[in-house]
Amino acid sequence: MWSIVTAKREFNAEEWDRIAQAPALAALAVIVADRGGVIRESIALGKAYAEARRDAGSELIEQLVASPPHLDRASMGEPDQLRTQLDERIDDAVRLVEQKATPEEAAQYRQFILRVADVVAHAAKEGGVLGIGGKEVSEQEQAVLDELGARLSAGG
Repeated sequence: MWSIVTAKREFNAEEWDRIAQAPALAALAVIVADRGGVIRESIALGKAYAEARRDAGSELIEQLVASPPHLDRASMGEPDQLRTQLDERIDDAVRLVEQKATPEEAAQYRQFILRVADVVAHAAKEGGVLGIGGKEVSEQEQAVLDELGARLSAGG
């Protein structure tokens, strides 16, 4: 028995761009939730992709992490609308993958999005003084992770 493999070629350029941006959009949702460690969190985004390159479980994820994430901040709109736009764009990308990929690949994609957001959330302690005290994940970041986890697990 052979398995179906979904690859980048299954999607047109616009669809692939939306799919490729979703993990970085999830990271951005965490970053804007609490502006505590933007530089460390941005570096963590790259780290999450590097880890995924080593551990990719499917051709779809391998192709997704083959190039660094990119975001066009100009296309995001006003800051007060940003969170809603991020959620909509992530959900849209997940739907695209679910339409064309196997259920296993779609689950891996959802897990990758959650993993990226989690790595970014844990990148910098929030609060405290000179690295003493503080929380590894702020309440605002945890709220984003919880909501994202609930939405993405509902898709599976």
